[in-house]
Amino acid sequence: MLMKGTAARMGVMKRVSLVFKAKANKALDKMEDPRETLDYSYQRQLELLTKVRRGVADVATSRKRVELQMNQLQQQSNKLEDQARKALGMGREDLARGALERKASAQGQLNDLQAQYAQLQAEEEKLTVASQRLQSKVDAFRTRKETIKATYTAAEAQTRINEAFSGISEEMGDVGMAIQRAEDKTAQMQARAGAIDELMASGALDDAIGPRRDDIQSELDMMAASSDVESELSRLKGEITAGAPKQLEGGANGNSQAPQEQAQPASIPAADRPAEPQDGEG
Repeated sequence: MLMKGTAARMGVMKRVSLVFKAKANKALDKMEDPRETLDYSYQRQLELLTKVRRGVADVATSRKRVELQMNQLQQQSNKLEDQARKALGMGREDLARGALERKASAQGQLNDLQAQYAQLQAEEEKLTVASQRLQSKVDAFRTRKETIKATYTAAEAQTRINEAFSGISEEMGDVGMAIQRAEDKTAQMQARAGAIDELMASGALDDAIGPRRDDIQSELDMMAASSDVESELSRLKGEITAGAPKQLEGGANGNSQAPQEQAQPASIPAADRPAEPQDGEG
């Protein structure tokens, strides 16, 4: 039982750890900006390139120091050889032997320095080649980085524009919701104002500011308005009925006068009439 309880707790802790890692990974993925990541990687490569160049400079400095020591030992060896030659010329073989012994010791040191010099020179050449290769990679990465950043920026701008046009973005969504709420409130206020007007017109709702309405007086006013309408309607009917015979008589008189007007000859102008014969003319 103890082993089962421990295993269950371990399973729960493992699931909690997995959920936490998944949540953290999602949050980090949302916060991550590829442009910043690329800039950071480029900065790290520049730092590495600087270290390699510094290493090349250090190796070159060491090689130069060994070269100076080699030159000093060579000069010392040549000087001891000259001293041994001069001592032999003077018959001092002991001095010549001591000088040659010192020359042999210097020559041994010189041989060690020459081996070290060759090793440093090979290391310097290797680091120089590595620095050149790394410089080429850093330059290529910088070009690729700028291309990716420009592409990402353009895609991000295009996405924002498309979201703004389609109303998917959070800003446009908030604006659309605000407009919808304003329209709903406006329609509600208009409906409420219309309902209040109807209630006040029907007398169901009294005006708190104006004088108090009397139900009997309201009924009398409505009856009077209805009576006025009926009187006006009767008057219009009478006018229409009285005007109809007059129109019929007028039409008949017009038809009887038309033939008479057509029978009368048309008047002839004086200039067109024939001249009358005067007295004495046949």
